[in-house]
Amino acid sequence: MPATPTPASIASLSSSSEGSGLRKPPTQPGAPSPSGRERFKRYLQKIGSGEHTGRGLSREEARDALMLMLQEEASPAQIGAFLIAHRIRRPEPQELSGMLDVYRDLGPALHTERAAICFGMPFDGRTRTAPLYPLTSLVLAAAGLPVVLHGGARMPVKYGVTAMELFHALGLDLQNLSLATVQQGLSLHRLALVHQPDHFPLAERLTPIRDDLGKRPPVASLELLWTAHRGPHLLVSGFVHPPTESRAWRALELSGETDVVTVKGLEGSTDLPISRACITARAHGGQGERLILHPRDHGCYGPDALWTDLDSWRQQALAALGGQGELAAALQWNAAAYLWLGGICETLSAGLERTHELLQDGSALRQLRALIAWRHDAP
Repeated sequence: MPATPTPASIASLSSSSEGSGLRKPPTQPGAPSPSGRERFKRYLQKIGSGEHTGRGLSREEARDALMLMLQEEASPAQIGAFLIAHRIRRPEPQELSGMLDVYRDLGPALHTERAAICFGMPFDGRTRTAPLYPLTSLVLAAAGLPVVLHGGARMPVKYGVTAMELFHALGLDLQNLSLATVQQGLSLHRLALVHQPDHFPLAERLTPIRDDLGKRPPVASLELLWTAHRGPHLLVSGFVHPPTESRAWRALELSGETDVVTVKGLEGSTDLPISRACITARAHGGQGERLILHPRDHGCYGPDALWTDLDSWRQQALAALGGQGELAAALQWNAAAYLWLGGICETLSAGLERTHELLQDGSALRQLRALIAWRHDAP
């Protein structure tokens, strides 16, 4: 299992082609190599020159720019200017792909024996609708499908409730675990939560600057597209605006992701609503094949439950894992859809039947109890 990168290892990655096969942009023959701050200034000038003269970075330049930010070679003022300029002009697919190269090089890595399902959703959490993904993940794991999630602590700009807090409310404490222990839990119980403060502290360096900006930077888009899982998997990425979705298709194609589903979920998450048709797409070759799912056609139609607080959510969540209560229909709909999309069930109807069984026979609750017992004994 890879150790947390050291400054020396970061510097080595920054100047070599190991990993993604990309190098930082070359200088003219005989010219002195510019400092990181000077190099970053060129990138800032390139993307921040205005509507008519500003240009996107190449994949190699975007990779180098993010590396300089994580290495803290760029100044805080430069980083803030870059992030807000990039937000205004919107990151291009090759830029997101270059940034993904950095996360793959420097971030944690997890593995599974069979293909997993990996969920990418906003790190700044939820504030309006009750989250379903922790419960969905437990049902999928109970059905034999490995699940990889990632997130962080309370994050700007929404500071919404986090995955870590939600699992903790269910009695499952996943904080302060080594990556090796997270891998053990994934291997034994088919569920992993990569926690940025614990497992990717380099990326955590940008959080104070994000707080100062008060707007989501392009790194927030990156978090929807990245997964720590290595090997075959289905990557499910949430989105809000259609242009974001089409950029994601192309960026993920450039990055070699071959099995992708994008979801217009609740608050940009991968939670499928039951109050309306679900807008999803399966991406192939940088293009998405639109797939509209109708909960009304499958008896799961109803209002999307609102978020109140952790105590109320805990009661609703435990009831739903037993097939009861306000969240039960939404959980059945979400788990069924992802059992189908993840290849466990051949049809959506079969997914609904399988989910009903897992909730009614106690499998989902047993999955939670098994994880709690494992965590109690984990180092």
